[in-house]
Amino acid sequence: MNKIITIPLILVLSSCSSNQIKTSEAPIQTPFISQPASPPKAALVAIQLPSQTGNKSRHHSIIELSGKSFLNVEDTDKAEQSAQQESWLPRIARYLKQGVASWYGPGFHGKKTANGEIFDMYEMTAAHKTLPIPSYAQVTNLENNKTVVVRINDRGPYSGNRLMDLSYAAAKKLGIQSEGTGKVEIKAISAMQALPQIQKTAESQNKKVYFQVGSFGSESKALKLQDKIAAHNLPEPTIHTSKQRKNTLYKVQMGPIKSKQNAEMLSYQLAKIGIKDPQIVTATRQN
Repeated sequence: MNKIITIPLILVLSSCSSNQIKTSEAPIQTPFISQPASPPKAALVAIQLPSQTGNKSRHHSIIELSGKSFLNVEDTDKAEQSAQQESWLPRIARYLKQGVASWYGPGFHGKKTANGEIFDMYEMTAAHKTLPIPSYAQVTNLENNKTVVVRINDRGPYSGNRLMDLSYAAAKKLGIQSEGTGKVEIKAISAMQALPQIQKTAESQNKKVYFQVGSFGSESKALKLQDKIAAHNLPEPTIHTSKQRKNTLYKVQMGPIKSKQNAEMLSYQLAKIGIKDPQIVTATRQN
């Protein structure tokens, strides 16, 4: 006699939404499937959820010297601080690519770059299409293994398949100024990783390295930030002015920065009071 075996079938209904995916990247939740108290024996069915693709936007914000997690860290040793700091770098800061670099100079010297500053062909800077402004990159000439650290302050190049436009000074140090182009490796690095080279370059130019914690068109805002930092028993910043066309900028700076350890500690202390984006700048001071 043939026995009729009843196999329970569990249907999982999935629906597709025609609404546009939001960029907030909300976590995907697995649909809840209710089960009877004594579930029957049944074959397990693997349900594969669609992975989130698309809507990938480039990250162009300023690389911070201190990680966001520092705000919630109390008594953390230096090793943990450095590890957390690096882990919070923007994803694009892991950029590593090989290709052709060129250089630009006389035709652009004295003109504005993409971030509004004046291009100086004798500074260690570069133009890149996607890396954040400002940020830093280590560039290595694959022919002679010479390496430089440049600050990204401009956009380009827009000619051919070139990855980067170097300043004349950077191209000369790499040894590609005569040929005009060269094959290089470009690696995005954090400001802290760039600091030793920045200090070395500043020393050769009789300059010092500072943290710039703010730049304002209003003197009162600069003074307010200065007072906020001083109120937390940190070294009191100085305010320096500069002219940009008919406007005056009030730059709040701290330093000079004497070592990487000094920079990391100061960055950590600033992050604890909500100042998360100090920039590394070089300047000549009277005293």
